[in-house]
Amino acid sequence: MDFFQRQTIFLVLVLAVLVFLIVFVFKDSRDSLYTEAETIGRDVATFEELSNRFNDLSEEKGALYAFEILRRAELPQNTDLHLLGHVVGDELYNQEGVSGIVHCTQEFRNACSHSLVIGTLNDFGEWGLDDIREACKQAPGGSGAYTMCYHGLGHGVFSHFAFQFPETVDFCEKTGTEEYNNREYIECVGGAVMELMGGGGHDPYNWEIARDQYLSTYEPLSLCMGDQIPDEAQEICLIYLTPFIWESVGIELGRPDPKKFPEAFAVCDSIPVEKQSLRDACFGGFGKEFVPIVGARDIRGVDALSDEQYARASSWCLYAKPEDGRRACIGDAVASLFWGGENDSDASFRFCSLTDVSMKSACYTRLAQDITSFVKEGGRKTDLCNRVRLEGGVLCE
Repeated sequence: MDFFQRQTIFLVLVLAVLVFLIVFVFKDSRDSLYTEAETIGRDVATFEELSNRFNDLSEEKGALYAFEILRRAELPQNTDLHLLGHVVGDELYNQEGVSGIVHCTQEFRNACSHSLVIGTLNDFGEWGLDDIREACKQAPGGSGAYTMCYHGLGHGVFSHFAFQFPETVDFCEKTGTEEYNNREYIECVGGAVMELMGGGGHDPYNWEIARDQYLSTYEPLSLCMGDQIPDEAQEICLIYLTPFIWESVGIELGRPDPKKFPEAFAVCDSIPVEKQSLRDACFGGFGKEFVPIVGARDIRGVDALSDEQYARASSWCLYAKPEDGRRACIGDAVASLFWGGENDSDASFRFCSLTDVSMKSACYTRLAQDITSFVKEGGRKTDLCNRVRLEGGVLCE
């Protein structure tokens, strides 16, 4: 055996040892740092108990460590990971203030950044708006991260004003800027509506009063179509109203019975066709909920669901009787999956490929629109536009 052969064998053996260390030893070492991931959700009886466990962990080992556990944790099905993200984010604010937003990724549907701007609001009120704006500009993520930061603020504004919409809308209006076409204002109101749907953790007593005040199972659209929400925010109100529409017809959010979907879709169909944008928002809200639900609301892996799960979510949109309702539902479903370009884009293309043939065009059209709106990197944008043209026959810029 000559020198070069011995040297080659030696290098191969060294490489094999390195691979073994990386795959097994180093991996095990990293995993051993986060042992709570296997136990924190074990034998938990209520969401409150789970929240307390994450709060205690955040205080003991730091919020950033608790976020790592939340990424890895084995949790009960249908756990609201967004709200758990708020629990950890609240403690991050206590530890680092609003400057901690540099650690906030888009995971858990922006829960981390939401908590930090809410904390700033609670501490400084209107005087903190400039700090909130600067913090939102630093929120990690794509072009949608800044405005979604104001969605989180809306959750806190609503709670700050004891769940009253007049004061909340007035405050949200102050956040809007010409640079972003007042989108901060709209997202802020949307966050407040979402808080009414499923929040209230910090003040459950007043939250329950507000639900009785603003929501009616006899007129489920009255909040968004009445005087409480200004015209310019009606669309986003309807997008987030879906859980209450379902509640009004007896659908359980975590385990919906598809046989009840036609009755729920009929609520949206009551909006006149002359108000197409409002109809689209109402029907679209269903699609926004469908994808997380088939994944047991585990938004950590929403872009890694199976073909069967994606096909099931898209098939639920077909329960809408009018065609415009089915198209809007499919559109918002893929938008929720694409999530401003933050999730794996392969998942969105896979979702569209699995939709009913009658809805494929609607799916790819919305995907093309979101690529245009949110993907700014030239090379990636070109690749995605070429792909949506080849696979869906749809053009984007």
